[in-house]
Amino acid sequence: MAGAWGRLVEFGVEVRSKVLAFAEKFWRMGADDPRKVIHGVKVGVALSLVSLFYYIRPINDKFGRNTMWAVMTVVVVFEYTVGGCLYKVINRGIATLSGGSLALAAHWMAAKSGPKAEPVILSALVFLFALAATFFRFMPTVKARFDYGITIFILTFSLVALSGSHVDDLTNLTVERISTVGIGIATTVCVCIFVCPVWSGQELHFLISRNLEKLAESLEGLVEDYFPINGDSMDRAEIASKRSHSYKCVLDSKSSEDSWASLARWEPAHGWFKFGHPWQQYSMVGVAMRHCAYCVETLHGCVNSETIKRPEFWEKHLRDVCMKLSSDSSKVLKELSSSVKTMKKSPSVNLLVLEMKNSVEELRISLSLLTEQLPFIQTRPAKSSELGNENSSFIDDRDVAVVLMPLTEAMALVTMTALLIEISTRIEGVVEAVATVAELACFKPIGNDESRSKVQAGEQELKPFHQV
Repeated sequence: MAGAWGRLVEFGVEVRSKVLAFAEKFWRMGADDPRKVIHGVKVGVALSLVSLFYYIRPINDKFGRNTMWAVMTVVVVFEYTVGGCLYKVINRGIATLSGGSLALAAHWMAAKSGPKAEPVILSALVFLFALAATFFRFMPTVKARFDYGITIFILTFSLVALSGSHVDDLTNLTVERISTVGIGIATTVCVCIFVCPVWSGQELHFLISRNLEKLAESLEGLVEDYFPINGDSMDRAEIASKRSHSYKCVLDSKSSEDSWASLARWEPAHGWFKFGHPWQQYSMVGVAMRHCAYCVETLHGCVNSETIKRPEFWEKHLRDVCMKLSSDSSKVLKELSSSVKTMKKSPSVNLLVLEMKNSVEELRISLSLLTEQLPFIQTRPAKSSELGNENSSFIDDRDVAVVLMPLTEAMALVTMTALLIEISTRIEGVVEAVATVAELACFKPIGNDESRSKVQAGEQELKPFHQV
């Protein structure tokens, strides 16, 4: 008895802990993004407004059970963002109207053929329209924009066409269903747009800006972790800061970028964004950032997996130039982030890119000077006793060991510097992608003529490193 009671108590404690953990997770999700809570409230408000039609007798007497279609419409088309909502609303509206109209035409044509041929003709038409519509869904362009609409078209056409044999006035039934769907669509659009709207384009815009910032923080943090200021010999994994892992957000954001770019095309002009904003070009910026983030990921592995002791002379000689290059590269990314966030052309981004290129040249020169100090394998003259030995070698094993030791120790530093140079090259691709967005989206110029003249003067004074 005591054992059973103990197990029951343990089960109750376990259930209680799981419920508390779920409640804490639920609360944290709402606290991190209150818009999700607001979205739930908006859905509840829309459903409450539509359900009032059940209690308004004139409307209920006119539509009857077809009022349920308004409730179903709100449930299936209400989405988190305005773009997602408009995508489903437009698809459902066009599909319901076209499917109902074609179903009326099919029923009229089948009714004129006689009672015996009517079911055959209706079944054949349902088969043909379903076949054609389903085939069109395999086209990439149609599937990306009208997949939901084609599904609703097949459903509406089949229901209305096959209901004609059991309904006396099919025209009235079709009009009532289209009207109730229109009521649901109007309610959804009004609540989604005018009550705390969440725009897909705005989400995409600020996602690109945040990812540029995170990529800059990750690059700067990795180099600082590789060259710690205090110079201690702690494990690289222990001293790696949290910001050095920020590049993972850039690698994991592809699906969100593609989804929001696709839905943003359905949205009207809002805020800073005009109709026809180049949302697809934002995806190209994301591609350029991921191309750079893959190299940062390789650099992260180089920093945290190093087990070979680095030459102190090499590390001391390359520390400043590597940290300068990472700082200049991070400045370029942060300036791009600020430019995208404010939708203003930066007058200093070209100057920062030039500084980054000069840092690359400085790093290459420093690296070439160090590689010249590596010892080379030189053959020593053979002794007279070795001339008659066929297995004699002109290279001693001790000579090979002397050469391989500094090469092995310096390989990690050489790899890291090569990755930094490659990252700076890929950052130039990000600069070009952002410049294209700024040109197509008509970013506003920042500053006055005096500030622009100062930047131009600074560009003239700053010469490339190899020309100094």
